Amino acid sequence: MIETDLLDKAAVKKLPVMADESIMAPKAHGTSATPVQANLRWGCENKLADRICNFNRHYAEHSSYWTETSFLADAVDELEKEKQIQFYDSNSGKLLFSAPKGRTWDQFVKESNAHGWPSFRDEEVNWDYVRCVPGGEAVSVNGTHLGHNLPDGKGNRYCINLVSVAGRPENK
Repeated sequence: MIETDLLDKAAVKKLPVMADESIMAPKAHGTSATPVQANLRWGCENKLADRICNFNRHYAEHSSYWTETSFLADAVDELEKEKQIQFYDSNSGKLLFSAPKGRTWDQFVKESNAHGWPSFRDEEVNWDYVRCVPGGEAVSVNGTHLGHNLPDGKGNRYCINLVSVAGRPENK
């Protein structure tokens, strides 16, 4: 085994990247500095997104909300072009998740359907911008409530509100 393999394995054992509660301290707009973007992807509802992202620490969009949006249909086009779907913070536009990685699209959809929310694994998380706080809440470094880490037999599983990751890239 080469040294980089050892480093990679050590890094995986430290996931998720943790933060203390101060990351979710009140800011100009709830727990974030700004409201959600005006034109969220996949037809996500702005009022719902703003409530879930910025004025909430425990609740979620209803189970399977993500299947009621244009997400699944739109994802097919993006997958054909890019091979992965990019998920951006609905407030800041920062890239938070890329999926599928380490599994097929069908496996991603099957797992997400089984749990009711888009479900991501460690390798699909952009740890530059995603943190977990004690208790399992998944948040962005900008204070956006994303969902929760609910580990299972395969490891960490991040059940994420689609409205929290329906943003557009920050530079577009």
